Amino acid sequence: MPLLTALEYASVFVFALTGALVASRAQLDLIGFVFIGALTAVGGGTVRDVILNRDTVFWVANPGLIGVAAVAAILVFFTAHLLESRYRGIVWLDALALAVAVPSGVGVALAMGMSWPVIIIMGITTGCFGGLMRDVVCNEVPLVLKQGELYVTCALAGATTTVIALALGLPENIALLACAGATFALRSGSIAFGWCLPVYKSFPPRQ
Repeated sequence: MPLLTALEYASVFVFALTGALVASRAQLDLIGFVFIGALTAVGGGTVRDVILNRDTVFWVANPGLIGVAAVAAILVFFTAHLLESRYRGIVWLDALALAVAVPSGVGVALAMGMSWPVIIIMGITTGCFGGLMRDVVCNEVPLVLKQGELYVTCALAGATTTVIALALGLPENIALLACAGATFALRSGSIAFGWCLPVYKSFPPRQ
């Protein structure tokens, strides 16, 4: 299985797990689990494909991906109660999903011969929009926007790593793996050690 295809399947499966875990926190029924899982799994890639004007959106070309998302959601429906902290599970699974979704988006843009700014933006889009949709629909504070969290920054760093690696003459597969590694390392560091960027704090206006 080519690396890009493997990343696509992994991204769909792991993001669907996170979507289903959020559905469990909202106490939805089985169909709700599958819907939120699938929305999370394919949301970012769908936005990417529409922007890039691909001939066919990726999951329409390969409907089996919806089946993968459904299986992941059903699995969570029957096992979520075993987790000590579902929120902790969501955060770490989401970090893993981000690390496979960003190189997947980057790889699609590369395959279409896009310029490096578009490649980076498509990596960010693929990695971030599915989780954003999930959290908004389930009325959760979006992880992508949470204060004191590195998220979009991780996607940006990972996608930029690919561009730099390719500029240095590394093979595309190695560059995509480097993207995944950089994304996960930065995101896991943010979760485990509290790495973050400075947050804007305004002064109160003068009376």
